[in-house]
Amino acid sequence: MTTEPFTGHAPGSRGYRRLIAGLFFAGIATFAQLYSTQALLPQISVDLSVSPATAALSVSAATLGLAAAVIPWSIVADRIGRVPAMAIGVIAATLLGLCAPLSTDIPLLLVLRAAEGVALGAVPAVALAYLSEEVRPRYAAAAAGSYIAGTTVGGLFGRVVAGVIGEITGWRSGVWAVAIACALAAALFLWLTPKSQGFVPHRLRAESSGGVWRRLLLPLRSPQLLAVYAQGFLLMGAFVAMFNYLGFHLSAPPFLLPAWLVTLLFVAYLAGTVSSPWAGGLASRHGRYPVLIGSTVIMAGGAILMLVPQIAVVIIGLILFTAGFFGAHAIASGWAPVASDPETRAQASSLYYFGYYAGSSLFGWVLGLVFGGASWLWFVILIAVMCAAAIAIAVAGLRSAQTGRV
Repeated sequence: MTTEPFTGHAPGSRGYRRLIAGLFFAGIATFAQLYSTQALLPQISVDLSVSPATAALSVSAATLGLAAAVIPWSIVADRIGRVPAMAIGVIAATLLGLCAPLSTDIPLLLVLRAAEGVALGAVPAVALAYLSEEVRPRYAAAAAGSYIAGTTVGGLFGRVVAGVIGEITGWRSGVWAVAIACALAAALFLWLTPKSQGFVPHRLRAESSGGVWRRLLLPLRSPQLLAVYAQGFLLMGAFVAMFNYLGFHLSAPPFLLPAWLVTLLFVAYLAGTVSSPWAGGLASRHGRYPVLIGSTVIMAGGAILMLVPQIAVVIIGLILFTAGFFGAHAIASGWAPVASDPETRAQASSLYYFGYYAGSSLFGWVLGLVFGGASWLWFVILIAVMCAAAIAIAVAGLRSAQTGRV
């Protein structure tokens, strides 16, 4: 008896539903932990007697560890499988997340956060490659948008839970609460996620693109992929910097908002939960390129609105900024694996996330120096310039790309 070849899960099937749900919980377990300290930066700054930019290193250390780990995780996943690699990473990160609040000074906190980031790198390094192998190609962009929506829920959950609990009982309790919730999310991920059917271990493939270094260099020789990677580097850098320092800005005159209210502004993340699948659906109908450009324009416009010293306008700007960012990220992150050779999908995706989190680590700290040493005006201007640079690179490298239309 012959078995029909696996062509990928389609929307409506049990496998598709379990895959999306499993990656949704993986996104929560990963991104809630990654950003759990972001809402607590003012408290960490006071408790550990460090500057805002130094406190923000607790976010940058985790994202830097993640950036350093995504490529090694992609190689591990090529050998042991996508789901096992993600499982190992999520479990290790949860254990490290429980240890981080025990830190008594900033150096120890940064070391533990960096190690946590290394473990968390397994999910972004592998998830989209896994998705591109397990979902039918015509539904890949929409499925990627659904996955990114899950990551926004994780980011929101981590910030709000840590911020609210931290306001009541201290930043350490806030981080602990997130780590415990992420342990539950990790368990749901392990239970729901289907076993790979479209993955073949690299050592068993009849045609191979060569060794590790060759598989890494091939995507870097593609002008199209380099343009995609630049989107992650610039836009994520701008996004994390905004969320790192907006709380400090709103706690100062003329706003003078209390810490609990500043924490609630992270609910703007829900705009990304909506815009990510929406952008993926638009890309399936109209192509990735125009949706990427439009999303980045919205992001830049939202940043400029946050120059207005009125809280209602700032909130509107923050919602637009967040929606635009996650729309652009959903498109760019899903573009990387499908624009690469099938043999290098995991590496193409991990290189995107390397640039993405390198931008987060670099600009999340550097723009803090601008915020502290110059003004909010110059801070926002630089974020708008980064969005404009991302658009210029996309126009030059992606306008005529064959995968510009799904």
